[in-house]
Amino acid sequence: MATPSESLSYRAAGVDIDAGNEVVERIKPLVKRTFRPEVMAGLGGFGALFELGGRYREPVLVSGTDGVGTKLKLAQMLGRHDSIGIDLVGMCVNDVLVQGAEPLFFLDYFATGKLDVDTTVAVVGGIARGCELAGCALIGGETAEMPDMYPAGEYDLAGFTVGAVEKSALIDGSQIEAGDAIIGIASSGAHSNGYSLIRKILARAGNPFDLDLGGTRLADALLAPTTIYVKPILALLKQQPVRGMAHITGGGLKENIIRVVPGNLGIALDGQAWKWPSLFDWLQREGKVARDEMLRTFNCGIGYVLIVRRDQAGHTLDALERLGLAAWTIGAVEAARGDERVHIS
Repeated sequence: MATPSESLSYRAAGVDIDAGNEVVERIKPLVKRTFRPEVMAGLGGFGALFELGGRYREPVLVSGTDGVGTKLKLAQMLGRHDSIGIDLVGMCVNDVLVQGAEPLFFLDYFATGKLDVDTTVAVVGGIARGCELAGCALIGGETAEMPDMYPAGEYDLAGFTVGAVEKSALIDGSQIEAGDAIIGIASSGAHSNGYSLIRKILARAGNPFDLDLGGTRLADALLAPTTIYVKPILALLKQQPVRGMAHITGGGLKENIIRVVPGNLGIALDGQAWKWPSLFDWLQREGKVARDEMLRTFNCGIGYVLIVRRDQAGHTLDALERLGLAAWTIGAVEAARGDERVHIS
């Protein structure tokens, strides 16, 4: 295997040289902590190299890209930039995990009107922390300063990841059958979806960020970083057979689980099988949001879903508990009932 490079592929395009150099020097130790043995040297600032080596017999590469949406606006409003990078990583790596892939490396894009060194380092530090949680290497990134595009104090983020899985271990939902159990795994909050609606509700309520939600401030609940499920789920896959998985993002529970279920089948969810976190109760009550719309917009406390054989549900729940994840059986796969394939009681 190659030795991790001292020369990172981070670039600061169009940024004041001194500020750009300061950012690179301050993030170097953060980024290097994420390196894996497969990261190769000699990048020179233009590209990042990653050596697959002999770890896989028939590797299938799985790629994903995403952002964090308007949760960024909330982070910028509150001046809290240290965890939004975890969200960025989580949105990407949880997606490739759905097909059983281990995220190998990650790249980010940070764009702003005027570079603020401390903010940039805080954001990239969060990205590095997210990569550590996912076990993937942060092997590159781009920092761009574009005053004509972004007002002072604003920035945008995007991320990209590549994972790998043995072809024989690829999870594509094709083995799912009627009667299979649907297991929901707890989220840490709204993750990174539904924040346009959240911000409207906040504005209507007068932005009560210090509101107590059962021991947690509203601001803290809203900025809680996306749970990164990679390490425990990869460990679970070595112990228990799983037929399908879904990352609950935009579209909520109603639109994401069905994406991995064969077209001749539907799903029936028990909406009473888990307790909604108080954040979602507050959003529904304060925003007067219909229950159906809540389930179509938010994860409502379920951030990741597994579909397993019914007789494996208990073993899977036990394994998840050992791995530190709260989970519940929240429904079952069934024969499709006409055009409507999702039913929630």
